[in-house]
Amino acid sequence: MKKIRAAVVGYGNIGRYTVEALQAAADFEIAGIVRRQGNKEKPAELADYDVVSDIRELKDVDVAILATPTRSCEEYARQILPLGINTVDSFDIHTEIRGYRERLMQLNRETKTVSIIAAGWDPGSDSIVRTLMQGLAPKGLSYTNFGPGMSMGHSVCVRSKAGVKNALSMTIPLGEGIHRRMVYVELEEGAKLEEVTAAVKADPYFANDETHVFAVNSVDDVRDMGHGVHMVRKGVSGRTQNQRLEFNMSINNPALTGQVLVNVARASMRQQPGCYTMIEIPVVDLLPGDRADLVQQLV
Repeated sequence: MKKIRAAVVGYGNIGRYTVEALQAAADFEIAGIVRRQGNKEKPAELADYDVVSDIRELKDVDVAILATPTRSCEEYARQILPLGINTVDSFDIHTEIRGYRERLMQLNRETKTVSIIAAGWDPGSDSIVRTLMQGLAPKGLSYTNFGPGMSMGHSVCVRSKAGVKNALSMTIPLGEGIHRRMVYVELEEGAKLEEVTAAVKADPYFANDETHVFAVNSVDDVRDMGHGVHMVRKGVSGRTQNQRLEFNMSINNPALTGQVLVNVARASMRQQPGCYTMIEIPVVDLLPGDRADLVQQLV
């Protein structure tokens, strides 16, 4: 069977773990890695792969895995989809997913391509669990409690602020879906913590949460990529009250995101042209292998 040729766009934390997940997937081959600096200072672990600055330099790419900051996902997708290449990403601003999906949908249909967006673990795999929970108890309340752990999207956001050399954003669950953001920053020379704090708290990533910003000498000294989630739904099945559903997960954040991106890259090859979130695609399409065999194994 022909293997799926995937290009990884971006080679930060998510990009590195995505490459590892692709290496472990027998139905994929790595078409190459796209980095802003291209082949300059090529990492030793990429010696066997083409490393380029433009995806058009790669051959026969089926799907591009966008391991890029959330706010650049749409820009890259708009460049790549007209080439006839599917895209998948881990866009993570919950309030902007609907608009992003609608904007890409038209382009996907025009280019006869598939995009799967917001495909990390939240939004992403947690979204599937929330959907299942709501189906099992249609009336009720769901709470998603993150952490404690590092939020990659929030950390990238802080690093984009003027005066910030490096940053780590930790998510601390307070219960019932309420969180505290603990932000640790290395400041550039001359930068003022008060100004950085104001910029962070004004950003949509942080505007709705209790946020504290601290200056540290070294972000690496406090970094831990572990994370987790505890999801709870208490509700009603039919007319029966007090149904309680729970889901727990403790993870390495970028490693799980990379795995999910590889799964949806596979699923993108099985969908009709259009833009999808993870709750819109059959979960069986995330797995390698024959569908009938998977039914026999898993049902």
